[in-house]
Amino acid sequence: MSKPLDLHQAKAAIDTIRLLSADMVEQAQSGHPGTPMEAAPIAYLLYTRHMRHNPTNPNWPGRDRFVLSCGHASALLYSMLHLTGYGLTLDDLRNFRQFGSPTAGHPEFGHAPGIETTTGPLGQGVAVGAGMAMGARFLKDQLHGELFDYRTYVLCSDGDLMEGVAAEAASLAGHLHLGNLICLYLDNKITIEGDTDLAFTEQVATRFLSYGWHVQNVEGENVGDLNRAIDKAKASPLPSLIVARSHIGFGAPTKQDSHDAHGAPLGKEELGLTKQFFGRDPGQSFVVPAEVALHMRQVADSGAQLEADWQKLLVEEAKTNQNLAEWQQLCEGGLPAGWDELPQYAAGEKLATRQASGKVLNALADRLPFLLGGSADLGPSNNTALNDERSFTPERSGRNIHFGVREHAMGAILNGLAHTSGLIPFGGTFMIFSDYMRPPMRLAAMMGLGTIYVLTHDSIGLGEDGPTHQPIEQLANLRAVPNLTVIRPADANETVEAWKAAIANRRGPTALILTRQGLPTLDRTQYGAAENLQRGGYVLAAEEGDLQAVIIASGSEVTLALEAQEQLQSQGVGTRVVSLPCWELFEAQDQAYRDQVLPPACTRRVAVEAASTFGWERYIGRCGKAIGMNGFGASGPAGALMKHFGFTADNIVAKVRELL
Repeated sequence: MSKPLDLHQAKAAIDTIRLLSADMVEQAQSGHPGTPMEAAPIAYLLYTRHMRHNPTNPNWPGRDRFVLSCGHASALLYSMLHLTGYGLTLDDLRNFRQFGSPTAGHPEFGHAPGIETTTGPLGQGVAVGAGMAMGARFLKDQLHGELFDYRTYVLCSDGDLMEGVAAEAASLAGHLHLGNLICLYLDNKITIEGDTDLAFTEQVATRFLSYGWHVQNVEGENVGDLNRAIDKAKASPLPSLIVARSHIGFGAPTKQDSHDAHGAPLGKEELGLTKQFFGRDPGQSFVVPAEVALHMRQVADSGAQLEADWQKLLVEEAKTNQNLAEWQQLCEGGLPAGWDELPQYAAGEKLATRQASGKVLNALADRLPFLLGGSADLGPSNNTALNDERSFTPERSGRNIHFGVREHAMGAILNGLAHTSGLIPFGGTFMIFSDYMRPPMRLAAMMGLGTIYVLTHDSIGLGEDGPTHQPIEQLANLRAVPNLTVIRPADANETVEAWKAAIANRRGPTALILTRQGLPTLDRTQYGAAENLQRGGYVLAAEEGDLQAVIIASGSEVTLALEAQEQLQSQGVGTRVVSLPCWELFEAQDQAYRDQVLPPACTRRVAVEAASTFGWERYIGRCGKAIGMNGFGASGPAGALMKHFGFTADNIVAKVRELL
């Protein structure tokens, strides 16, 4: 049983949190002081009374998670990480928002211990929190109930709950009865432009009740009521929303409850008056009273004991639980022996790469018990279902996740799953709908999370669904994201290699770009080996005689390139075909290899890809030509569309001839 709440002790600590946060913003002359000031009571209670965490080992897998969804309130998080012993110094707080400082404008995963995820775009943290809660549920059900009986706490704002991604995630969390997810909502009635009455008058509590959440309303400054509300939320089998009626900029005499406290420093005079309100010296900054420092650092002692007990239980359970041992291996960055011994496909077999992907995925699932995921209601089309595996339901977690038609939330939930120790998550949708989940894909790349996206129906080759469903610019968009590996395999065996690359890549996300239409499996005794995909690009078919031209292609257009090569070489034109499924992997090779594949002396190059030609100039130069899409597609059978838009061997031959 926890010790009784000492209100005097709590007030001293809460006031310190408020003023440290305000001092950071004032020192930087940039930031958001108001939200940290109003949220200080919640942060204090979570970090000192409710969360299981160990500041001396921030990555302890059995810890509770804290997600600051309203990332603009980063000063609050940094204050807590300093006071509870996570390693942030007062100098780090003084350097808030400065170049090279761990105390960035919004929390950045990896910049400082104790930051669980990168938050900035509002709403993302709510959905990531749902993913973390799903990950905990999965580990609890699959491995051990007591070891993984941890919770995820999310602090969110009006802005978070206006964003659609939060609504999507909350809907799914309510459906799944994620009782280990607790969201605390700062209901301060203020946004940047002014009062929320300008644009946001819905009954948030009623909305979350309709999602199936446990909902409570409290006064945000009543520490006792807040404490009891968190206790009730922890006891609920449903996800919980605590609506805390709070006051932005609490304690600032002229800026409390005003949008003036949101996105700008309080100002020297206002901050001085605020310090007087809290009984502090207005002439001093970054002050932590000795009694507050002593009280807050006790968290580290209790956390170390909690982890020691957890580690002892883990060691005992791992002696008899083989799955726990495999999970530990994944947590340490390893993969089980033989995971990449996958079946190969026979030459001539015609198979859509989405179908090949589904078969490879199931072969991998047999070898990787912590590989899990699903689709945004497109499982039969994306081929993402894991055979003979349970679905993730309200009653029991399984490896097949049904995200519903919620692409944006799916992307963010995948990030939460990827933050969960030992898990390898994947999610599928039509490639065109990657537009709906670009924000979490970008964040995954920024954080270096090993999420895997299965993006099918990759071109106008999907046919009759028409231009609304035919991706054109999406491939170029995805390739533009730093640290996102984009792979568009040419046949079934390149698809095998693409999955190997995705699983092995634990330093960033991977997007697999897959066809709807069937493609012939290439004869690898005649052409370059499929495992060359691991180098991003390779000589698929060498030229006969002197090299006069190079055709570069990816995905479904590789077969057309080979047909064009056959015609050209019969006419005496030495032509090389290069399969270039992954620009990122190719650019990671040394210059000598890249020059070997694409000899600089041969400037007659034609790129072929049923997508925007944007970006291909890096490989074809000023002298080359690109056959691609410079407008939207059309509705009709795939074959007719490919012919109409110039994706034929004859057109490739004609373009090469123009260069000769």
